[in-house]
Amino acid sequence: MDAFVAGSRGRPALSFLCPKISLFSPPSHSWFRWLVGAPRVLPPFTVAAVLRPIHGDHDAIDLPREADEIRGLLPRGFDIIGVLLVGGEGSDADVTRALEQARALRELLFGVAASHGLVGGHMDAATGEIRFVVSESGWTNSVEGSVVTWEDEPGRLLWEKGCLLRCELLLKLPLYLRPDVNSGIEGQFSSLIESTVAKLRDPHVYYLVEGPITSSQSHRSIILRGDDLSFDSHTHGNSRTDSCTTSIVTCSEFFTEKRYDLSLTRETADAIAITVNQSAPSLKPGGTPVVEYFPAPASLIVITLKLDILCYSSIDFPVAAAVSELVIPGLADQMIVMKRIIASEITQQAQLQPFHFIPSGWHVPVTAIYNTRYGETEERQSELRKELHLRLGLPLDRPLLRISNALTFGGMGRRKKSMPRSGSSLLRDIHRELPSSGVSGGVMSLIDGSYEYYHYLHDGIDDNGWGCAYRSLQTIVSWYRLQQYSSIDVPSHREIQQVLVEIGDKDPSFIGSCEWIGAIELSFVLDKLLGVSCKVINVRSGDELPEKCRELARHFETQGTPVMIGGGVLAYTLLGVDYNGASGDCAFLILDPHYTGTDDLKKIVNGGWCGWKKSVDSKGRSFFLKDKFYNLLLPQRPNMV
Repeated sequence: MDAFVAGSRGRPALSFLCPKISLFSPPSHSWFRWLVGAPRVLPPFTVAAVLRPIHGDHDAIDLPREADEIRGLLPRGFDIIGVLLVGGEGSDADVTRALEQARALRELLFGVAASHGLVGGHMDAATGEIRFVVSESGWTNSVEGSVVTWEDEPGRLLWEKGCLLRCELLLKLPLYLRPDVNSGIEGQFSSLIESTVAKLRDPHVYYLVEGPITSSQSHRSIILRGDDLSFDSHTHGNSRTDSCTTSIVTCSEFFTEKRYDLSLTRETADAIAITVNQSAPSLKPGGTPVVEYFPAPASLIVITLKLDILCYSSIDFPVAAAVSELVIPGLADQMIVMKRIIASEITQQAQLQPFHFIPSGWHVPVTAIYNTRYGETEERQSELRKELHLRLGLPLDRPLLRISNALTFGGMGRRKKSMPRSGSSLLRDIHRELPSSGVSGGVMSLIDGSYEYYHYLHDGIDDNGWGCAYRSLQTIVSWYRLQQYSSIDVPSHREIQQVLVEIGDKDPSFIGSCEWIGAIELSFVLDKLLGVSCKVINVRSGDELPEKCRELARHFETQGTPVMIGGGVLAYTLLGVDYNGASGDCAFLILDPHYTGTDDLKKIVNGGWCGWKKSVDSKGRSFFLKDKFYNLLLPQRPNMV
């Protein structure tokens, strides 16, 4: 980019907290990638996340629509810090135009010009090389950048320097509708929002600020008044001593434990909780009520807004300033987003509710506002989730933004860390504790996602000697549950048998029996209960299983589901393979349902009940039987969001 003039302040560096692959995979119709940072918290030109435009193409992006949707998606504290062009020629002129688009988007989002520098760059999709320039705030020239780095521990950087604040607020707003319901709704609604935001800064409004509950079951809390939020009250020498005391309390004082030990997962997310005291008078002392007269007949509707926002703040920022500069504007943003949705279907009374997510591959939380009048499987909700997947660069074959994926916050709602979200006490993902397979030069292809370990004697059922395939099926169903493809309970042996009778595969006498089932029966049950299709691989002997390693590796790389292996009277669950394509050497990651002991992880791993197995081990012993026919059941991943 020779056309850009190097600045006197040196050549800046660009740092990414998101993986490089997220910039170009999955493919997108747009070259653009909006770069998201947190200039008030993170080092300059640090990219925390990447968003993709979904309205218009790179020649004509619908910036107002982009701003409307991003406003509701990103927590306050995160900001647009630039744009990256992925693919194409990436000429100097292209980058300059893209930088202007980023500047315009940022002004639409926040109503003011950026006070921080903006990044414009180009990424070669073939080589991954990035060239970029930085346009400092108020500068007329752009400075060519030098170094691009990819952080090894992005989550640590984000949460050692910053923290989340969360505010929930239930509002009931009166709106008068004239007979022509579309007449002036936007204006009335906007006036309601403006007056509500003004009341949030009223000196008589109180804010309860509470830190997360710590391991010692304690937490820090303070109360802020509306006049504590004035920026002037944070300055030195303010005459209000009690106000100063609360105003100078920083966010870090609400976290007594080490920053990188704090949880930010789907199970329990830590945030400073902000509660607005709604019992305060809505008018200042001596204020005068205002009466509005409608000359034509009008009907009153009460609009319920369930606000739930997140904000990202520096841990060194005064919490009073965070409420004033992040929380209240964040509440206003969410009201504006909800106004647009409600006004478009005012007579149907949309039931809007925000949910917060940290999707796979992301370190930054995002917020989705769903209309709970519609079920998650209805087309309208599915299309909304699909748009969100496209914007966030998420795959379109897995449900990452369903309500069951939403963050659960700490405090009174905190679950015990040893207890999974589903409430089950079953062991989960035990293969993560295993040593290497011993295949020299092999490539591991593993299950993608979580599962629960079902084995003999679970649930008080004595299925020793006949229930191994049932247990493998239960583990497979648990995978679909934990990946949010289904919410059905894992079926019992009897329920599995009932399904096979209902579809005509078995006689009624099969229910309650101790008869074996195999791969084909498992495929029938998965189809009936989950609508899941399956692929079946047949081999004539256990000796032939290594020949299927390449195909199995492809399954785990593309589908990522657990595989059931059935041969003779034995069934196993396959969680992965380690395969050297050159030598043909391979190992199978087996989860064995024949285990009859307690759920002792160390005992299970040391006993080989979950472990890498070779077809023939170093002592010449065969794991798979030479004289038995084997069926391998490969459940497919549903193509859904």
